[in-house]
Amino acid sequence: MFLSRFFRKRPAEAAGAALFAAAAQQARTPALYARFGSPDTLEGRFELYTLHVVMLVERLSGQGDQAQETSQGLFDAYVRSLDDALRQIGVGDLSMGKKMKKLAGAFYGRLATWEEAVAPLPDRTALEAMLGRTVFEGAENAEPSALADYAVRTREALAAQPLANLLSGEVSWPQP
Repeated sequence: MFLSRFFRKRPAEAAGAALFAAAAQQARTPALYARFGSPDTLEGRFELYTLHVVMLVERLSGQGDQAQETSQGLFDAYVRSLDDALRQIGVGDLSMGKKMKKLAGAFYGRLATWEEAVAPLPDRTALEAMLGRTVFEGAENAEPSALADYAVRTREALAAQPLANLLSGEVSWPQP
């Protein structure tokens, strides 16, 4: 008990963890798989988790020091979750570092690709192509337009939410 005050999460770290939990829950929404045809595979789930985290990181970007700390807390929670998932599927300690480095690189690649894909909005061509290469990679008869519509609506919904809510770990997601 005495030491707990020294190991308490900072507010931004706790907010980031709460935002990740909300992103993970949203990424598990059955409609993303049933209605949009997102592959219900390990890779497909990784892409949807990453997509939701990327949208939050984008929303927090450039919003000041507290937002930057919250974004870092979000990313840290995301990485811990990936680490836990890899361990649960049997990845050993000796190869964990290499796999985590690869996944972190994938995240930053997705973030850069996201920024490029949303830059020409309202033209959704680049966004649909990016989703086709990531979320729907290898999926037969993939049609990323519905997921692109959802991503645009989600991006707009996140932009409309008060920053103070996000900085306290509260986020509201639109229905897919």
